[in-house]
Amino acid sequence: MAEALNRRSAEGSAGARFRAAIGEEKPLQVAGAINAYTARMAEATGFRALYLSGGGVAANSLGLPDLGISTMDDVLTDVRRITDASGLPLLVDIDTGWGGAFNIARTIRAMTKAGAAAVHIEDQVGAKRCGHRPGKELVAAGEMVDRIKAAVDARTDEQFVVMARTDALAVEGLGAAIGRAQAYVAAGADMIFAEAVTELGQYTEFRKAVGVPILANITEFGQTPLWTRDQLRDAGVDIILYCCAAYRAMNAAALKAYEAIRAEGTQKSVVEMMQTREELYRYLGYHAFEKKLDELFAEGKGEE
Repeated sequence: MAEALNRRSAEGSAGARFRAAIGEEKPLQVAGAINAYTARMAEATGFRALYLSGGGVAANSLGLPDLGISTMDDVLTDVRRITDASGLPLLVDIDTGWGGAFNIARTIRAMTKAGAAAVHIEDQVGAKRCGHRPGKELVAAGEMVDRIKAAVDARTDEQFVVMARTDALAVEGLGAAIGRAQAYVAAGADMIFAEAVTELGQYTEFRKAVGVPILANITEFGQTPLWTRDQLRDAGVDIILYCCAAYRAMNAAALKAYEAIRAEGTQKSVVEMMQTREELYRYLGYHAFEKKLDELFAEGKGEE
């Protein structure tokens, strides 16, 4: 944890580090991290940026569906835990911003204070749906422009990234979605997140039209094919988001373990798929903590 804090101090604000990562890794692969421990594993694996999914918070922290039910404080709890555990810049899903202009401004300030590097805010109505589900409804483009303006105006760090997500592709078509994205950039959005893209060339169209970095959300079991890093690079994508892969794998493994224990009366058949105690300790830096504890106790005993 001390190393992470030192790295933050040396490299500037979280927003500056996120922007730098986009410039240095092309395209930047962003790992979804649903909690502090997965953030540490992603960092150890070599990822240079992290993501906290709103749907992931709803499902994993609250046991609720991704339907705009979670609150800012629900998300902030996980943001703080992740930024305390890892020095990597964190992109956070803030859904529609949790209210009007003043609520959005409060959200931006709170996310910055909690250590986030960037947020994305979307153009769905308040009672939003998962971006890969049918029945999505959008606010008027003008209302989303106002959301962006409120977010940008609330920044206390000019490097903090305000990313605009549009769900218009599935609802209004490519032309309208690009038009919205252009309006959002004109309002101050630093980057564009086009959700539920179905054709690789659509990213190229977005990138040419907006002239700012664009994000591809490569999520499993949705509307977007699982294109490779090279394919997305060639299409002009700047950021590739793997929002849910890790927690989906974790949850599937957990279910298998529960089922085995109930059915067999023991976990022996699923031990091989588990992370070992020593692996857990390695990613936590456990032995360094234990060494420090031994040193403190030794100092106390010496004073006696």
